[in-house]
Amino acid sequence: MKTGIRMASPSSSVFLDRELSQLSFNRRVLAQAEDSSIPLLERLRYLCIVSNNLDEFFEIRVASLLAKGGQDGAARQQADLERINHACHELVRQQYAILNTEILPQLQASGVRLLRHAERNEAQRAWVRDYFETQVRPLLTPIGLDPAHPFPRVVNKSLNFIIALSGKDAFGRGTGAAIVKAPRVLPRVLRLPDRLAPHGSAFCLLSSVIRAHVDALFAGRRVLACSQFRVTRDSDLWVDEEEVKNLRQALKGELQERQFGTSVRLEVGAGCPPELARLLLGQFGLDPACLYQVDGPVNLAHLSGMIEHVEHAALRFAPFVPGLPRVGAHADLFEQLRRQDILLHHPFQSFQCVIDFIRMAAHDPAVVAIKQTIYRTGIDSGLMEALMAAARMGKEVTVILELKARFDEEANINWADKLEHAGAQVVYGVVGLKTHAKIALVIRREAPEPDGAGSGLRFYAHLGTGNYHLTTTRLYTDFGLLTAHQGIGGEVNEVFIHLTSLARPHKLRHLWLAPFALQGEIIKAIRREAKIARAGRPGRIIAKVNALVDEAVIRALYAASRDGVRIDLIVRGACTLRPGLPGLSDNIRVRSVIGRFLEHSRVYYFRNDLAHDVYLASADWMSRNLVRRVEVAFPVLDPALKRRVIAEGLKPYLKDNLNSWKLGPGGRYQRRKARAGQAAFSAQCHLMQLLGAADGQPAEP
Repeated sequence: MKTGIRMASPSSSVFLDRELSQLSFNRRVLAQAEDSSIPLLERLRYLCIVSNNLDEFFEIRVASLLAKGGQDGAARQQADLERINHACHELVRQQYAILNTEILPQLQASGVRLLRHAERNEAQRAWVRDYFETQVRPLLTPIGLDPAHPFPRVVNKSLNFIIALSGKDAFGRGTGAAIVKAPRVLPRVLRLPDRLAPHGSAFCLLSSVIRAHVDALFAGRRVLACSQFRVTRDSDLWVDEEEVKNLRQALKGELQERQFGTSVRLEVGAGCPPELARLLLGQFGLDPACLYQVDGPVNLAHLSGMIEHVEHAALRFAPFVPGLPRVGAHADLFEQLRRQDILLHHPFQSFQCVIDFIRMAAHDPAVVAIKQTIYRTGIDSGLMEALMAAARMGKEVTVILELKARFDEEANINWADKLEHAGAQVVYGVVGLKTHAKIALVIRREAPEPDGAGSGLRFYAHLGTGNYHLTTTRLYTDFGLLTAHQGIGGEVNEVFIHLTSLARPHKLRHLWLAPFALQGEIIKAIRREAKIARAGRPGRIIAKVNALVDEAVIRALYAASRDGVRIDLIVRGACTLRPGLPGLSDNIRVRSVIGRFLEHSRVYYFRNDLAHDVYLASADWMSRNLVRRVEVAFPVLDPALKRRVIAEGLKPYLKDNLNSWKLGPGGRYQRRKARAGQAAFSAQCHLMQLLGAADGQPAEP
């Protein structure tokens, strides 16, 4: 399957269009839903992921384009939106075609049925009718539209129905339209009792239940037409951080209004009459290009509720048990770290070691302080509980908590309240910048070694490429480093002091800190490889990131390519660099790997005349990460661990010929295939076998 769109940014032909590149990533995810070698429920999950991704794309990227249209000019804004809408319409069409012609029929053949009203038998219809009368109808508030009942406020991405009615209402007036909001407290996917599906599992959608019984809401009138609809709104939070006195309080207010931001997309059922669609478009201030008529539920993401309720192992990926590092479950981590750093590669290795690190610190009487950044952690976090326990026991606990982590703001506000009540010092980062760094520091008071060394306070640090979020550590690929290196630990402490005091950070020898030095250090390292290549020695760069859109970094890579540096870039999502352009990027190859787990780790490798510099980082190569966020890149100094990062985080991805896509200079991605006589190879499968638990025993890398 070829995917992508050949489209350069209007400002320069050497850069690809960012938005179209992001949509191309979703096409690659959609290809997983088409892949017959993947279990059916996992294919359905990929469809749900694309739906979620598109929601965020409209809520943030499209909304941003609309918001700045006046600055860039109406003509350019219109051209950008036309390109995006064309690509999105095609993507959505493919989504529903895969759902209706492949996944649902094949699930039905496997005994898993999603039943529409016409497909339900009498017993099933009776159950649905009873559910509607007892669980749904009491919660509905049908609204007939007239001057006294204006069009109601519609919450972002909520399920609603628009209805055309014949005849007159109870007061003799000819109100011809009504709105029904689906109750948000009810599940969107319902499983029918097993007795009604004796040969498998049967499900129906809440939208189908309401649609089948909507006539009962309008006694004495005939329903001429009924269509589900959903509106997507601008969901970015706009808070003037320079003006507000309390960011947490300001965000609490903004979170309520986010649900009613500017409309950017309207989805309706495929059978929605044109007059009802026009009424909705007018109500939400959208032009026809923003209308998406879909042959199925207006929110495919809700079908994930079906996946978890099917007891059919063959329809899912085989269970995977992550391995453990050499540290045992009850080992003294601090003693281990004094001897050797510990490298963790998630989800192939368990995140439990990081939780144990914080828990052990919380209960260790020798630990005097714990400091940690939190970007995303979820609503249920053992790690946060450990921090609160440490604070209650009188330890100095400092948490840099990012309140503006998109779509996690409410959870983080709740954690801020709890942490402060436990006695922790909570700081919300730096005004105008998001704190995206993933660092934790434990400060321990230790007795001197027999030789007199090591007395006083000693630093133990965890630095990672991913969030302290237990759920995503099972689904995202990330690296983490636990270290007792006092140089790195001391610099991590400097970063915390910088974030809490707002003082200019001291010059750091080991860490690359954004927004001060990270972009410059990356460009410096790229230019060093170019200088080496110009001197006739091999120049080599390999980088693995989630996105590459920073123009300064891309221009440095182009210059290095012209000087003969061999460059491999593993970019999961948006990439605006054009590889393979004669005289500009001949020596650059770009690939994207899409597999069972979401590729999330950031690894920077520079050969540097056989020094083999390896950095792990929280930052992608995007302007927002390099100059508008607090990010940290950190070196892997232990030679054995450095070799592991290269062997696990880079080489398998360059070798992958099953889940890898190669980017061409025109912006198209071509799926890589094993050549004749070449064995098929998946990086993620290789790492699962290498690092995962075998026969219930921890893996020993």
